[in-house]
Amino acid sequence: MPETMSFLVPPEADGERLDKWLSRQDSLGLTRSSLQNRMEHGDVTVNGRTVSKNYRQKAGDTILVTLPEPESLELQPENIPLDIVYEDDDLLVVNKPKGMVVHPAPGHSTGTLVHALLYHCGDRLSSINGVIRPGIVHRIDRFTSGLLMVAKNDTAHQSLSAQIAAHS
Repeated sequence: MPETMSFLVPPEADGERLDKWLSRQDSLGLTRSSLQNRMEHGDVTVNGRTVSKNYRQKAGDTILVTLPEPESLELQPENIPLDIVYEDDDLLVVNKPKGMVVHPAPGHSTGTLVHALLYHCGDRLSSINGVIRPGIVHRIDRFTSGLLMVAKNDTAHQSLSAQIAAHS
């Protein structure tokens, strides 16, 4: 059964974009883009009504966020060699080669970095970006090589996302 979380907008958050404010609520653990997606699907209400993703909240608003049930991951792990530059319990940094697709997309249902990560990490990947992009904090184009950070848990994912946003 989906979980619903309730928030009361404090006076100091009056006029702030709802998606931005909610993304800073640690108990929720969702990225801003994930929240915008939830808002588009009607899973976020303000005073009992759905709102657009650019809604500016008001002090005293009651916000309800319905969290989706976790989806089971149907991607099959693939034993694809990874060039791992760093790894600990929370984070993995991999050197993605030019030509490798990061996550499944039309025309690329196998052989992606995500498939290789599933083989290497098993179920130890962040679930924030859903079943298609587990652990992926940011991505680069198929034809670009470079280092990618992969979050092994949701806490690491939130921390990395916040750090990237702060320096963008």
